[in-house]
Amino acid sequence: MELYEGLLTRRSIRKYNPDKTLSKDEILSLIKAASYAPSAHNKQPWHFLVLQDKEVLRTLRLIQPWTSFAKDAACVVVVCADTEETFNRPKEGWNYAEIDGALAAENLLLACHAKGLGACFCGAAPMPLVIENLRKKFNMPETMLPVAIVVIGYPDEEPKQPEDRLNLDKVHWGSF
Repeated sequence: MELYEGLLTRRSIRKYNPDKTLSKDEILSLIKAASYAPSAHNKQPWHFLVLQDKEVLRTLRLIQPWTSFAKDAACVVVVCADTEETFNRPKEGWNYAEIDGALAAENLLLACHAKGLGACFCGAAPMPLVIENLRKKFNMPETMLPVAIVVIGYPDEEPKQPEDRLNLDKVHWGSF
């Protein structure tokens, strides 16, 4: 699959074949692609928490309710960014952790699609309770910001491809 085709055909998958698994090497290959995402000042602050235990996948919905379908997935990768490793200005109250983590998550989604896997981005940041509960459950340091919960597996559905999403009313040349 060519990159442009992949960009236009990737869809969120929420139904997985529960009998199929991914090897450690297959998961590391996906994470390698995520690690090639751009990041502010090339800080690469991302960390990846891989979850494969079926009971953990089943109960993840208690932390983030929109992950109920993770129970049938091969794994979940929680994409995090360390707020101390990311480009930041603490005195001004900002950092790039969420953006850097989201960019890595997008690379992960595209890598899954390129390899014939299904994946779905489920948010963590900026939801304070989800962040707090993920940190607590998985012993994350306070500086670790869980940005996305990416559910991954072998698709058991084929979502409809949307009509052309290019909306010329949202394209502005020179100014609004």
